[in-house]
Amino acid sequence: MKKLKKPLFVVFLCGLICLIGCANRTVSDSKPKLSLAKHFNGLFYLGAAVNENTILGMDSKSKKIINTQFNTITPENSLKWMFIQPEPNKFNFKAADKYVEMGLKNDMYIVGHALVWHSQLADFMQNIDNPKQMQQHFENHIQTLVSRFKGKIDAWDVVNEAFEEDGTLRQSVFYNNLGEAYIEKAFKLAHKMDPEANLIYNDYNVYKPEKRAGILNMVKQFIANGTKINGVGVQAHWDLKSPSLEVIEEIILDIHAAGVSVSFTELDISVLPSPWEMVGAEVSQNFSKFEGDPAMDPYPNGLPEAVQDQLAKRYQDIFNLFVKHSDKIERVTFWGVMDKHSWLNDWPIKGRTNYPLLFDRKYKPKTAYKRLLELKTN
Repeated sequence: MKKLKKPLFVVFLCGLICLIGCANRTVSDSKPKLSLAKHFNGLFYLGAAVNENTILGMDSKSKKIINTQFNTITPENSLKWMFIQPEPNKFNFKAADKYVEMGLKNDMYIVGHALVWHSQLADFMQNIDNPKQMQQHFENHIQTLVSRFKGKIDAWDVVNEAFEEDGTLRQSVFYNNLGEAYIEKAFKLAHKMDPEANLIYNDYNVYKPEKRAGILNMVKQFIANGTKINGVGVQAHWDLKSPSLEVIEEIILDIHAAGVSVSFTELDISVLPSPWEMVGAEVSQNFSKFEGDPAMDPYPNGLPEAVQDQLAKRYQDIFNLFVKHSDKIERVTFWGVMDKHSWLNDWPIKGRTNYPLLFDRKYKPKTAYKRLLELKTN
């Protein structure tokens, strides 16, 4: 039996439909997906701090943004002492393991934050007045965390916020028990447990010359005596005007001149007024007397377009500077994914409505996000 031939117009129509479909698929496949990480690829890693809800799969929208927009992640709280070792030698790795798994699955540059920090310590660590006991806890904590994630966590914030504003060392519980050498001990122990990991010192208010000088003197001393240190993390909790671009450039140049890389580890731009006596990002500060003051919370119902543009311009100017000095910068990490979850809504004054990040309260990209994708990167 002969096969029936299709009418010519049917053959032509089928062919035309197929051709159009192929063409559309080609256009769709070739259209680049918008991604901040891809846009700045080859210049520096670009990432975000991840909260526990996202890590544990309870915020799928934030997770999607992280997986599509960024190539490095930092845990907001899940590796801090009070959460991961709340009692002596009793470790809770549930969130930390999920966090690392998330980074490995998406081929990300994974940061561990933070091994040694005087704040957000477990209760049992707060009032130790016994150097031998402190040394045991100190060593056990670093050894346990770094060895567990050896070869998985790419960089550790080894010590966090150890300097005062005048460049002297903070008299923390670590300093009071172990002396000023505790920072060097922490770096040496982290290096011993994972020789391949990048080791970072992290702090805020690095724009202040005295504080920066104290940090960089330590860095130079480490380099001179052979203590491994790869970079300085600059907590970029800034606002619409301060620090100036000139000062940010000085930070980059000074750290690079000291012989290590720069990481902007906690970038967010507050659009709200700050109490005049506030000092940097010191989390222990309390300004409850300003709670409910409309002057301190001017945008409870949304950010005016004019301020939205200011925020976008501020990010645009900062990232132009980052691109200019990309050879000196290892990574840039936003401290959070979207405005609703930013710590700046409750700090330093609780209950405010802040707008410091690139994604709004509905997970939608803001003007600042679009401006960054428009930046020339070569």
